[in-house]
Amino acid sequence: MSDSQPQQPSHSSRNPAEGPSRAPGLGGAPEAGGLLLAGARLTDGRTVDVRLGGGRIQAVGTAGSLTAPTLSRVDLRGYLLLPAPAEPHAHGDTALTADGEGPVSYGLDEVQRRATEAALLQLGHGATAVRSHVRIGDVHGLGPMEAVLQARRSLRGLADLTAVAVPRLLTGAAGADGLAMLRDAVKMGASVIGGCPDLDPDPTGFVEAVLELAAEHGCPVDLHTDGDDPGRLARLAAMAGGLRPGVSIGPCGGLSRLPLEAASRAADQLAAAGVRVTCLPQGDCAALERRGLRTAPVRLLRAAGVRVTAGSGALRDAGNPVGRGDPLEAAYLLASQGGLRAPEAYETVSSAAREAMGLPEVRVEAGFPAELLAVRGDRIAGVLSLAYSRIVIHRGRVVARTSAVREYCDSAVAVALDLPRQGRTESGA
Repeated sequence: MSDSQPQQPSHSSRNPAEGPSRAPGLGGAPEAGGLLLAGARLTDGRTVDVRLGGGRIQAVGTAGSLTAPTLSRVDLRGYLLLPAPAEPHAHGDTALTADGEGPVSYGLDEVQRRATEAALLQLGHGATAVRSHVRIGDVHGLGPMEAVLQARRSLRGLADLTAVAVPRLLTGAAGADGLAMLRDAVKMGASVIGGCPDLDPDPTGFVEAVLELAAEHGCPVDLHTDGDDPGRLARLAAMAGGLRPGVSIGPCGGLSRLPLEAASRAADQLAAAGVRVTCLPQGDCAALERRGLRTAPVRLLRAAGVRVTAGSGALRDAGNPVGRGDPLEAAYLLASQGGLRAPEAYETVSSAAREAMGLPEVRVEAGFPAELLAVRGDRIAGVLSLAYSRIVIHRGRVVARTSAVREYCDSAVAVALDLPRQGRTESGA
């Protein structure tokens, strides 16, 4: 079996601001008359045609009912059509550094290359929107942020990339520089404010500074926390309650190590404050070794009314040298180990992720954005198990394809299974 890389446009390194060149049919100019997705299966069991135009779903009808010679056609027989997933917790500035020799380079061109390549890998898996946490300050200043924002411009038309400014310190004498740099990052184009309060000598002061700046600029907040201190979580929830457009925290693996009563109380407080939790089912290998980090107790949080989303986190860097950046893998882990049903698990990486990122809702219905993922298979449980062949649609255009072929080369296998003697099939799912 071979699992090919997504067929994606090549990128020129000469002038990233000009954007990527585009292969025919993959993310180029909108097709005249739109696009027809023919014979797709929906999660409710229906087989339908879907007409796209102007970046939106124009019509959904029974299979064969929307035929039109002027439309470009994509045959989706054998595919399950889903709202596209989104990646709420990526690290584009450090991605793809696990195999490098020597210190990680934070040069502008190098960070831009890594962030772009990482986003394309995630796009190939189906994530048409990515929220990337970017470290600022220390010796690298605002360089990584500038590079990720350049990557965002080069990806325009292929995927939506959002940058989160992540300062290290915001309190005390050392924090004054961090706060000034955070303000500059927002002016540059960072649209979300983040950070890790647990690492600041004054975690409460750190959160206060972040929330004040976010309220001033109307930015969402997305904070890293282990979540193993109930008192700190309670203070964060009390401070964050009512902030618009909202607060997300994660990965909150420490909640799994708390007594059930304390974890339940923390979940109730987060729910009452409207704080979302982004869990990382793939884990953080380095943190796992240091602190026994596990993923957040998703069922407990959902039962309390907390809006839970799932992300991939580290992508082949020091945190996780084998990360895949695949939303369907995150959903698979929640279904296999987190106690969620397959549709609930997929919701955490699709509609819940989009909502947490402030993106419009997507349904396979007329009027909704054409942000879609077609996966070979007929049920969500199946595609979470073996989702090799995928077609990704962003703003009404096919922007990535991945296909897989499975071969059985031993004729004895064909005889035993009463298959054709050639012993070759195309992989399903």
